[in-house]
Amino acid sequence: MSKLKPEKIIVSKSKDVLKLIYKSEREITLTAEYLRVFSPSAEVRGHRSSDYILQVGKKNVVILDVKTVGLYAIQIVFDDGHDSGIYSWDYLVSLRENYDKNWNSYLRQLKNENKSRLPDIQILKIK
Repeated sequence: MSKLKPEKIIVSKSKDVLKLIYKSEREITLTAEYLRVFSPSAEVRGHRSSDYILQVGKKNVVILDVKTVGLYAIQIVFDDGHDSGIYSWDYLVSLRENYDKNWNSYLRQLKNENKSRLPDIQILKIK
């Protein structure tokens, strides 16, 4: 069992933030959008790094449910129907520790592909 297992898992009333609280009183806060975009599922990450699928239109996604998976992880159910990611305690800590790098990379990818975080938005590049 990971030493990184939280004591409490709290979903905000607005369902757009997940908070993990640890014995040491350390807290990790992650948004639903960030968790959805960086889901560890094969549907998002693929089976190889070249299979990665850029997630678009996830700005308003919310968490419908959080289920424990054994003693090592949680499964998050999102309102867009995605529910196949298994988030280990170690992966959740890694997401927090690498937030700036991950998020900035994601925003660059969206820009490079003329995609949006907003649902139903198409970005056209005029030359």
